[in-house]
Amino acid sequence: MTAITLPRNLKIGRSIVGLVGLDLALTAILAAKLPEDAAVERLFQAVAGKNYIPDHAASLYREALRLEYRRQAGLETGNATGLTIRILGPGCVTCNRIKTMVIEVLQKLQLAADMEQIHDLDEIWRHGVINTPALIINDQIKASGRHPSPAEVEEWIREAAEGTMST
Repeated sequence: MTAITLPRNLKIGRSIVGLVGLDLALTAILAAKLPEDAAVERLFQAVAGKNYIPDHAASLYREALRLEYRRQAGLETGNATGLTIRILGPGCVTCNRIKTMVIEVLQKLQLAADMEQIHDLDEIWRHGVINTPALIINDQIKASGRHPSPAEVEEWIREAAEGTMST
């Protein structure tokens, strides 16, 4: 019996792409303790073997895979990506309210952020979230299983924005 590998979402350039086999390849490559360039190339080859990667986008995939490898390996990735906000949930009314509130706070603070809504249950669990809706700002779970207040969201976004500017 073969194991079923589910796709995992990764930001490639300006798009979010589901990649089959990414988690398995990452686990194997991290265990092999390869130099970073060799690890990224092996990761790219493993992902390319199970997913369609257009020739013109190969460098974008390599860059995204390098960032994910560095993140998973616990290496410094810097804050080049800026403010990242994820709203996790089934796409319910509460999730949509949180998204609207986050957008309003970003507009009020005149900030830009990379926003993503995640509806896939497996992807939600990969983020360590059990209760939805959830709000993650710069890879930190800020709220889970509840609707945060606008004041809380504003405070969290301010802190995250200051943190990305100070490093």
